[in-house]
Amino acid sequence: MHKLECSSMCAYGQNWNPSETVRLTARILAKQKLHPERTSSERYLSVKEFESHLDKLDNEKKELIETDIAALHHFYSKNLPYADNAALEVLFAQVNCNGFTIEDEELSHLGSAIFPDVALMNHSCCPNVIVTYKGTVAEIRAVQEISAGDEVFTSYIDLLYPTEDRNDRLKDSYFFTCDCKECTTKQKDSSKMELRKLNDPQNPQTVRDMIRYARNVVEEFRRAKHYKTPSELLEMCELSMEKMGAVFDDSNVYVLHMMYQAMGVCLYLQDWDGALKYGQKIIKPYSKHYPPYSLNVASMWLKLGRLYMGLEKKSAGTKALKKAIAIMEIAHGVDHHYIAEVKKELEQ
Repeated sequence: MHKLECSSMCAYGQNWNPSETVRLTARILAKQKLHPERTSSERYLSVKEFESHLDKLDNEKKELIETDIAALHHFYSKNLPYADNAALEVLFAQVNCNGFTIEDEELSHLGSAIFPDVALMNHSCCPNVIVTYKGTVAEIRAVQEISAGDEVFTSYIDLLYPTEDRNDRLKDSYFFTCDCKECTTKQKDSSKMELRKLNDPQNPQTVRDMIRYARNVVEEFRRAKHYKTPSELLEMCELSMEKMGAVFDDSNVYVLHMMYQAMGVCLYLQDWDGALKYGQKIIKPYSKHYPPYSLNVASMWLKLGRLYMGLEKKSAGTKALKKAIAIMEIAHGVDHHYIAEVKKELEQ
């Protein structure tokens, strides 16, 4: 499929910068042209049968699709025969609603893809399978006992956050509200929203104000990544954690979110001690808030293990890497090359 892009890349040079969504959509169009019949990944569901939810998109989302269509015309017009704009609107909406984010063993972003048959699975906040990747293949493994006739559920979103936040995300991206056991009982919400223990009970209005602040700062940080320097981002994390710390416990998911961002900045700056400090605070509440065999927990153990090893703390490093392997053998399968790599690190 790279033939589609090669001449454009050469022609535009450093100005060749279509988004991942545009590149993925271009490849889908090319594949549909070259192979009009169903592919091996469309045994149960074809791309053309994807739900688009086009009628539910707000103006902002429609404008983003128009921008993507313009980019597709701009970068691919010489090499790609494609349908009219109305058909492209539907396809981009289908990709946005059914696409998968591909990540490595530390959950660093690698790319985007569609797996039509995998997209058939519905969402649950207590999923019974995990989707992982081996090259360009998606693999699905059970993380709970599944009886014949039971529905297979995956998770479309990060499960760290409380019920209201998860459902806001599901409504915004996938246009439904989850009614799984976790969303119905809200069993984990109280521990996810843990407040700092004070002599006097926390004022409910103060708590509501801090939740509003926390949600805003999470969104503000997401935008700030595009224009602030790493040191400015780290300062932003530290200031927000200090402010939230007056009301929230360190195990509160909003504090954890900013700790995780701070850890990422420290890793980028090669401040290994700083990254380790945040990782050590994150791992215990992560293990409590996430479901068993969570990739998020495995990746945190992996990061911690590698940091310990790099800082010559071999005993702690070995323990952390073994905890990562225990989860990864269930989620990725014992023969995955990621596990072989981690075991090699242990031997060395």
